[in-house]
Amino acid sequence: MEQASSPSSGFGRPFFALTVASALHVLDEATTGFLPVYNATVLAVRARWPWFPMPTFEFRVWLAGLICGVVLCFALTPLAARGAHWLRPLAWLYAVIHFFNATGHTVATILGHTVPSVTFPRPAPGFYSSPLLYIGSVWLMVRLWKTASKY
Repeated sequence: MEQASSPSSGFGRPFFALTVASALHVLDEATTGFLPVYNATVLAVRARWPWFPMPTFEFRVWLAGLICGVVLCFALTPLAARGAHWLRPLAWLYAVIHFFNATGHTVATILGHTVPSVTFPRPAPGFYSSPLLYIGSVWLMVRLWKTASKY
């Protein structure tokens, strides 16, 4: 396992914070009806563009997959704290995905729909935890940027 030379090159705290935000976001989505909106959106987009690659999900499979992802990220946190070099590109991807995830929930809240045929009462399902995703993802990106020269 490759590690950074000093604890100051780690990114564990923001990685942990983003994972906590992600766990809260999963709870938010699961309790506010996100999955029916997501599935309806995917089906509507596929009706227009059959090549669209996003899957639809059953609730239990969707929730189990997200929980496994959150548990994996918690398990990776000690490696992030030590600044594991191989984890940096994955951490960047993790942060960027969550930044755009929060953006999607925010835009959907503003519009009141995902696609014209899929509407919902505002705020969008999953919106309440979006600020936490923004904070965690930006903090992680800043920390990764600041520690990049150490590699």
